[in-house]
Amino acid sequence: MTRQRRRSLIKIRRKATGLVLAGSIAFLAGMTDAVGLVLSGDFVSFMTGNTTRAAIALAAGDLRHGLVLLFAILAFVAGNALGVVLARAVPRRTFVVLASVSITLAVASMLSAPAMLLAQFYLIVLAMGMVNAAVEHIEGLPIGLTYVTGALSRFGRGIGRFLMGDRDIAWTIQIVPWAGMLAGAVLGAVLVHQFGAEALWFVSMVALLVAIGTLFIPRPLQQRFGHRIAIAPAARKVAR
Repeated sequence: MTRQRRRSLIKIRRKATGLVLAGSIAFLAGMTDAVGLVLSGDFVSFMTGNTTRAAIALAAGDLRHGLVLLFAILAFVAGNALGVVLARAVPRRTFVVLASVSITLAVASMLSAPAMLLAQFYLIVLAMGMVNAAVEHIEGLPIGLTYVTGALSRFGRGIGRFLMGDRDIAWTIQIVPWAGMLAGAVLGAVLVHQFGAEALWFVSMVALLVAIGTLFIPRPLQQRFGHRIAIAPAARKVAR
């Protein structure tokens, strides 16, 4: 086998592993999103929607709901930051992030008393923020795990470029997180309607199973999923 052929096979394996992992985490995110939305009535990962709803609530004089949503946005941002800190502090970045998500959701599932529902909501939002640090890129292509608007936008733009003659089809991977989230959301909706707040236990267990599954992924490969895309000097000047 030639060196070039070997490199090509390694790249294919890396990409396949990344896609399976991204699809699994998006599935988890979809479950959490559906369960959190049904339990709280507000979005736990769709911060664009929460921003708009917060603005509408504040404009209507509903200060309490507006502040609840604004603090949810802060919790989501904090979760993303915490996820990155955890990911970069340990070698097994994906396992630690997902295990932390599992623990957070398990704690949230125990806060089902009426007086604790707001704390439960914020913990779910925090977990949804954290999970984004598990996989940030696959072979240099950005991947969204808890929000698929960007993925669908990149997918649509890829179709447009393809129709205009660009035969690079790397954009097709963007459908993976969307499909994973859709499937997870369907299951999450079924679970929460069947078991109520207890559905969070199922989501926590799924997070733990995915975390355990990542232990079979070599550590160097897990690190690659978190590498930032390198920006060429010329592009950096343009960006400025």
